[in-house]
Amino acid sequence: MRSHKMTKGLEKAPHRSLLHALGLTREEMNRPLIGIVNSANEIVPGHLHLDQIARAVKAGVRMAGGTPIEFPTIGVCDGLAMNHEGMRFSLPSRELIADSIEIMATAHPFDALVLIPNCDKVVPGMLMAMLRLDIPAVLISGGPMLAGEFQGQPVDLISVFEGVGKVKSGQMDEDTLAELELKACPGCGSCSGMFTANSMNCLAEAIGLALPGNGTIPAVSSNRIHLAKQAGMQIIKLLDKNITPRKIVTKESIANAVRVDMALGCSTNTVLHLPAIFAEAGLNVDLDIFDRLSKTTPNLCRLSPAGQDHLEDLNRAGGILAVISELSKKDLVNLDVLTVTGQTLGENLNRLKPKVLDYSVIRPIDEPYSAEGGIAILKGSLAPQGAVVKQSAVATEMMERTGSARVFEAEEEAVAAILDGKISKGDIVIIRNEGPKGGPGMREMLTPTSAIAGMGLDKDVALITDGRFSGGTRGAAIGHVSPEAAEGGPIAVVEDGDKIRIDIPNRILDILISEDELESRLKKITKKEKPIRSRFLRRYSKLASSASSGAMFKD
Repeated sequence: MRSHKMTKGLEKAPHRSLLHALGLTREEMNRPLIGIVNSANEIVPGHLHLDQIARAVKAGVRMAGGTPIEFPTIGVCDGLAMNHEGMRFSLPSRELIADSIEIMATAHPFDALVLIPNCDKVVPGMLMAMLRLDIPAVLISGGPMLAGEFQGQPVDLISVFEGVGKVKSGQMDEDTLAELELKACPGCGSCSGMFTANSMNCLAEAIGLALPGNGTIPAVSSNRIHLAKQAGMQIIKLLDKNITPRKIVTKESIANAVRVDMALGCSTNTVLHLPAIFAEAGLNVDLDIFDRLSKTTPNLCRLSPAGQDHLEDLNRAGGILAVISELSKKDLVNLDVLTVTGQTLGENLNRLKPKVLDYSVIRPIDEPYSAEGGIAILKGSLAPQGAVVKQSAVATEMMERTGSARVFEAEEEAVAAILDGKISKGDIVIIRNEGPKGGPGMREMLTPTSAIAGMGLDKDVALITDGRFSGGTRGAAIGHVSPEAAEGGPIAVVEDGDKIRIDIPNRILDILISEDELESRLKKITKKEKPIRSRFLRRYSKLASSASSGAMFKD
């Protein structure tokens, strides 16, 4: 076992002395040492209860004969970081999380790991670490928040973001918004729609690195505690069988994850995270696989923000295994892939026999919301390397649109113009210099998209950025435009009044100027070094790759 590097032999007497200082007995040292990676803190609602999850995991480890040892990692709440300087640190935190786990699990050679994330960048950061270290590991999230209820309707965090725009447009008064604030987020858990955190927790199941139920069992359910104990017990079985993450993650696992992504209508951030995760296993994932599989994967779910359903509804309807079971009816998933249950996906289906319990939440495979998946990849003269849109959350009227560009150099400028009523129907809002390098940090644009939706313009105004969007974004929000402005991409030379063509069905994103004019403008770009106060963000800006390849650190 790896832990013998610090527990066995005469020369390790000093090491054992330090472990004795922790209160460990020799018997505990002789058992498998299981690292429990806990991202609990008191600022992220999705992480508030993770100490309870960790206690359940440790109980499971002890029941199975192991010795659990807990250590922490950081976690950022994207909702609290939104629309200010803090959002620049959210995506970069993914790399820090993966690095910190690698450091802790190598400096203290645990035999295996159980990793406890919940919110946005913590899930992919932990999955990256699992594949990088390639020791037996299982992920168990804290689970989704329940939806709130307001005026007889389900609500969530996005309802509040959009409420700001409604107040500005006179559709809601401030007292009503204040009441909504109190009702939208009723307790702990990852925000209740198919936003980034829940998208990644659901896809962890589809990849095979989390137990069935990981993505959908509510945070407040006793079943979540049961699942945590199962994860603690299961890690000992994985260790005994030497089943490691890279034995689970294969090209077929990638395809399964993307298929489920498209069927669920997940966050566009999955297009950043899945390439970064799979790269840790030496597997290349580019934008083409998302678009290719989207074209042949039906969209079966419309969870918030695309519809009224929330994660608790998906759980009640059968969860991720029910979605996979429905996809399997058309042979759209590979059932021979291994999972952390120690069995294949097909064996899991045969053992658990999942079925769709509510076809209003998970559509039948022959009656999908659309024949294509939730995400589309657009290319054209404005985005030669690609751009990403959550097409399942785009109004029909905006699937094809040509409009006039309104150009802004930063998110704050655009938000001010939207809320001041300076954006008109037919405008195409362009926000640039918000990419991985140019931001730096590739901020989410939930505030401007929510303002557009809240003011009733989501069927008339599109937003295009080299930044990214929250999973809670709805409307014609096109992000990840690559190359970004900071790297001299065409988005850097768009001018107010330029005509922009959006054609989502045909995957086109063009600036309607002549090739000669575009080339002339690009030649005139003068690179300006943006002053970056943060030393960490300066490093990130230099090391981050393009959004089209996951915005991960370059080798």
